[in-house]
Amino acid sequence: MNLEYVQNLIKIFDESSVTDLCVEENGVKVSISRRTEVIHQAPTQQYFQQSHPSTTAPNHVVATEPSAAPKSEVSSVVTAVNSHQILSPIVGTFYRSNSPDSPAFVQVGDKVSVGKTLCIVEAMKLMNEIESDVSGTVIKILIENGQPVEYHQPMFLIQLD
Repeated sequence: MNLEYVQNLIKIFDESSVTDLCVEENGVKVSISRRTEVIHQAPTQQYFQQSHPSTTAPNHVVATEPSAAPKSEVSSVVTAVNSHQILSPIVGTFYRSNSPDSPAFVQVGDKVSVGKTLCIVEAMKLMNEIESDVSGTVIKILIENGQPVEYHQPMFLIQLD
């Protein structure tokens, strides 16, 4: 698979409404996905990463391109330097506390450590506690209580310690 072929795939993907594309040819795999919500303004250039050949696994090429977003959406969300996004591991409903009359697990400005419960995502009547995978300070909560959340949708922005 050559670079021109990958660039053509990206161009076709960019012009379509498809959100994910995965192509495998002769042991080389190209995966392209589009984010539906912009959290960090990234350069509009294309990024390519190719792993080193090994005797046990085929080469993999991963190509991603930041999606274009309306200017107002990009300017309204500012990502702090040295920050980390907590992404939803599942599709479900976002809850900031374990019951309506309980206080929220975390507030903006709270210090969190690895393993600290940040929220609950309800999926098929199961309550899944979402824990922090980093230590730092909560600088933004990106989802409103009771709102639906998608797989890999950013929920929290944490300023790393």
